[in-house]
Amino acid sequence: MLKSNYSDHKLECGLDEAGRGCLAGPVTAAAVIFKPGYKNAKINDSKKLSMKERSDLINIIVKNSVAYSISHVFPKEIDEINILNASILAMHKCLDKLEVKPEFIIVDGNKFKKYKDIPHKTIVKGDQKHLNIAAASILAKNARDNFMQELHYKFPEYSWLTNKGYPTKTHKKAIIDFGITKFHRKSFKLYDEQLIIDF
Repeated sequence: MLKSNYSDHKLECGLDEAGRGCLAGPVTAAAVIFKPGYKNAKINDSKKLSMKERSDLINIIVKNSVAYSISHVFPKEIDEINILNASILAMHKCLDKLEVKPEFIIVDGNKFKKYKDIPHKTIVKGDQKHLNIAAASILAKNARDNFMQELHYKFPEYSWLTNKGYPTKTHKKAIIDFGITKFHRKSFKLYDEQLIIDF
């Protein structure tokens, strides 16, 4: 079972994102605050869960959270500020939307930009260790998958229903055959520039 809390703070917020490695679609972040000590053995890293398992957990997470939020940052802005900055910006937008101010923030990964006066900790593979980060990963992935599935019906040639914008062979071939849409990220060849925090 994942750990309920990293810190001793009562209002600890977990943050995670989905879609960072995609060629198309937004990067999506989610924030979740549970009551101290809340436990649920079913909540785990979203990548280890089936689509049905994630869907079944959405209502449980929403019902048992003190507060939660979801935010997207879209390709135009990703291209302007790079994917790392866009991921952090999506997380900051989530924090802005929370109805309850967290006392401490834990973030999946190893990079984050300080949010206001709230202390934070980055945790590599945090979605495999801490319940609130895992819950955030589930909300973020579910919201992004739903967005890409809806988008698929407008652009069926890219197979977003199945690849969700990730760089699969069929997706890359569709880009060669049909070109890109406004939902594609134009900057991903500039890999080194995708790792600079500057906003």
